[in-house]
Amino acid sequence: MAGRPPASRQELSAAWHALSSTLVPAAALGLSPEAPAAEDELRAAAAVLESLGLLPDLEEWLLEVMQRDLQARLAPEFWGRAGGERLGETFGLLRRRLEPYLRGLGLLEERLRAAGLCGPDGPREKGDSVLAAVLVISAPADVRKAVRRFYERSFRIYMGQRGGGGGAEEEEEEAAAGAGCGGGEEPCCCPLFTEQFQQLTAILHELNLLERLSDDAVTHLLHQTIEERVERRCRAAYERSFLGEFQEWIEKATGWLSTIFLQETAAALLSPASSSTLERWRHYVQGWFYHRYASLRIEELFNIIRDFPESKPAVEDLKYCLERTNQRQQLLTSLKSALEQRLLHPGVATADIITFYISAIKALQELDSSTVILGVACQPIRKYLRTREDTVRQIVAGLMGDAEGLGELANELSKADPVTLENDQESEEEDSDPEDWVPKPVYADRGKSSSKHRSSDIISLLVGIYGNKDLFISEYRTLLADRLLHQCNYNVEREIRNVELLKRRFGEAQMHDCEVMLKKLPEQEKPSFSLEATILSSEFWPPLKEEKLELPGLIKEAMEAYTKKYEKLKAMRTLNWKNHLGLVDLELELADRTISLSVSPVHAAIILHFQEKSRASGSIKASNFCPSPTKGTPNLPGKDPQTCTWTLEELSEAVKIPEASLRRKMTLWLQQGVLWEEPPGTFTVIEEELKDQAKKLVLIDSDEEGEDSAMASQADQKEEELQVFWTYIQAMLTNLECLSVERIHSMLKIFVMTGPIVTEIDIQELQAFLQKKVRDQQLSYFEGVYRLPKSCN
Repeated sequence: MAGRPPASRQELSAAWHALSSTLVPAAALGLSPEAPAAEDELRAAAAVLESLGLLPDLEEWLLEVMQRDLQARLAPEFWGRAGGERLGETFGLLRRRLEPYLRGLGLLEERLRAAGLCGPDGPREKGDSVLAAVLVISAPADVRKAVRRFYERSFRIYMGQRGGGGGAEEEEEEAAAGAGCGGGEEPCCCPLFTEQFQQLTAILHELNLLERLSDDAVTHLLHQTIEERVERRCRAAYERSFLGEFQEWIEKATGWLSTIFLQETAAALLSPASSSTLERWRHYVQGWFYHRYASLRIEELFNIIRDFPESKPAVEDLKYCLERTNQRQQLLTSLKSALEQRLLHPGVATADIITFYISAIKALQELDSSTVILGVACQPIRKYLRTREDTVRQIVAGLMGDAEGLGELANELSKADPVTLENDQESEEEDSDPEDWVPKPVYADRGKSSSKHRSSDIISLLVGIYGNKDLFISEYRTLLADRLLHQCNYNVEREIRNVELLKRRFGEAQMHDCEVMLKKLPEQEKPSFSLEATILSSEFWPPLKEEKLELPGLIKEAMEAYTKKYEKLKAMRTLNWKNHLGLVDLELELADRTISLSVSPVHAAIILHFQEKSRASGSIKASNFCPSPTKGTPNLPGKDPQTCTWTLEELSEAVKIPEASLRRKMTLWLQQGVLWEEPPGTFTVIEEELKDQAKKLVLIDSDEEGEDSAMASQADQKEEELQVFWTYIQAMLTNLECLSVERIHSMLKIFVMTGPIVTEIDIQELQAFLQKKVRDQQLSYFEGVYRLPKSCN
């Protein structure tokens, strides 16, 4: 246009009028409609404005008029119609109303590009932004709901025609929802609606409103559908995988997305997978499904662990999802919360907690082979189990096959893997190839060693609760001793097998005492009289519980004779009888009945004291007396008939047992109908069974229902061990006057625990021990330090 002379005022006015009257609806300018200018006239008019450099001004004016017209006239009309069911027709009307503006913006962009005056965003892009700002961003809520309903109906029709991808049951559900018209309309309106949907999609493509308008509706629809489907199909269903089913469903949903985001011509020529837009949507839908499915399984993880291994498919699905989502921290937080609320409280038995922990070990190892999740998530279980007094006993009983519900531990024991603890893991890491090093995940405990070599063995993890094998070996030795003393018919082969398996686990040196206990036990000396003794070596057996018991004279004489015979057979060795331990086989011959039963030495001593005092003709005949270390059959002569009576006080003095304990022990004979208490505190032998004896009930104390342990309690043993330190502590305080618990502990570690004394004590145990000494007035405590009382200085 360089050689063209400047246009006159008349030419400029005519050109502006031609463009404005054609490119802008007359109603937008408040003018009467005129015949639109021809295409050639418009181009000529645009050339006039271009020669004067007024095309940018025309662009600005046209966009401003378009925005005002949209806000004042077109948008209210559109919003009023769009809330109805005929959304396709409404957008068709909008397209016709916008035709002049679109034509003008296209012409302007063509002229500006030809003149090199068009920036990154041409007039058409600017017009699209104005249209989106007025119609989409500021659209009322009912318009957005109408658009969502339109897409939801289209989705139901599409998925219903192709099946839901979830088997026969799911296909029936899709068919019922399915046709999109409710299944009850005649004739079916689905084909007509599908045609309207295609028309709407084409209009939105043309107006460049597709992604702006449909993204929110499609996203909301897919979120809601996936959430409902996951909840309906997957909740509480742990025994099968759902990933394949949902992957098929996602592919069908992607096919529906292709009808929206691909032009009709492109959809006929290209597969959905070849479109970057569809790939983006496919990945988005997959990601949302993985996230929602993982969230459900994380919420149910406590139940999944409880039901493992039946729930293994759910664990495998969760593992697959976690590899594609960043939800491990969510898993750890949720599982820890569930453990605190449902497991780690006084209402749950220790055996049940251990059983759950074993299932958690297996399930979380399947979920995360690095065992980092296992280490972090189960830390509260390990910490809580350390506070339970019977944890070690339950674990050891499970290893021996005695604990109900923990039989699986006995099977684990048969595996040959030695027990490994944290220290062992660190040494393994020192020998590993540096090039194989893998950094710890961000959710791992920074204070722990690398998870690469962390033991996955169940028994090692259970022993690792305390980090010390000696505690478990000591408890096993105690339980073994208890079993050998209380069960005369124990299975020696089974016990030897257990010890051999434990030797493979803990080492031969640690199990030496148990091995000696089993080897020495059958070596029972049998003198000429019928008294059998179980001889225990104090060097190898754990401490036995000490209780006073005065046996009848006849039994004491038999035991003394046994001791003398033993001393002749075993030079330089003697016996120290434990009168309260063992078993006695009794046969009580009363006037009208005979009662045979096996009882403890305490119960036998009680009834035999009645025999010694009795002058009745009926006799109480005892056979097979077995005080712990003994088992014998003294022949007791019968007596002349006469009622035999003991008061509780007299009998307590005779057997050397406190009255309260004696009364509990006598409950057995009251229950058996051998003794009668009347008046209170006075007991008499019942020679002839009372007629109403069957109707009389005697409550047995709960302590009597179970069998008492022959071993000293762990607390008693620990107290005895801690007494070893008392002399050293007294010496420290005598020389230094006052010390804090931390200083005492550090000095004990330096001067005592590294010497010949092998007992260890942590600072919490030491503090509890010192506080007990304060309560016993053997120490004083003031301002954080301990002192000896002045009377001791």
